[in-house]
Amino acid sequence: MIFAGFFLCVVASLSPGLTTHSEGLSGEDAAFCRGGLALSYPDLDINTCMFIPQEAREKISREWGPPKVQLATADEKKKYTLIMVDPDAPSRTNPTRSYWRHWVVVDIEGKGLRAGDVKGSVLSDYTRPTPPQHTGFHRYQFLLYEQPTDQVLTLSEQEKKSLGNWDPQAFVQKFGCDGPVASLQFLTQNHKD
Repeated sequence: MIFAGFFLCVVASLSPGLTTHSEGLSGEDAAFCRGGLALSYPDLDINTCMFIPQEAREKISREWGPPKVQLATADEKKKYTLIMVDPDAPSRTNPTRSYWRHWVVVDIEGKGLRAGDVKGSVLSDYTRPTPPQHTGFHRYQFLLYEQPTDQVLTLSEQEKKSLGNWDPQAFVQKFGCDGPVASLQFLTQNHKD
């Protein structure tokens, strides 16, 4: 009788969300994730480098909006910059539009980031991960930087003209951002592949 009660308790605590898949990642892809950054989409939590499960690929690319982003160790007194890019545009084997900019939010308060309530100035609106058909898996990288207090971060007029061929490293260096203090990525491919 005790065993049956324990079994019911364990089963009840399992998440009803989708299962994540991290097996099969290259060492480089697995090592990218560090610092404790966590993402939450409806029905899918991501806190380690992983492949998006087949059953979530259409939802992440066509239905779901921006994820909830959380860093439990964020310094409440600091501001942060969040960048989401695809380094594999249009494909990982031919990244001629590398570092496609998917989302940039600056002036994120540490207190909100700790709670998963990311509010700040949006420099690039969130665009869903939509890898073209037959281009294989794309990495979608989330990079979190500590932001200097004396800087106003903006995109240049040239950067505003195109999302592709963006240089996130030049952007953060230009404004003296520290980090990344945390990074996370997931891999997905076109939902029809």
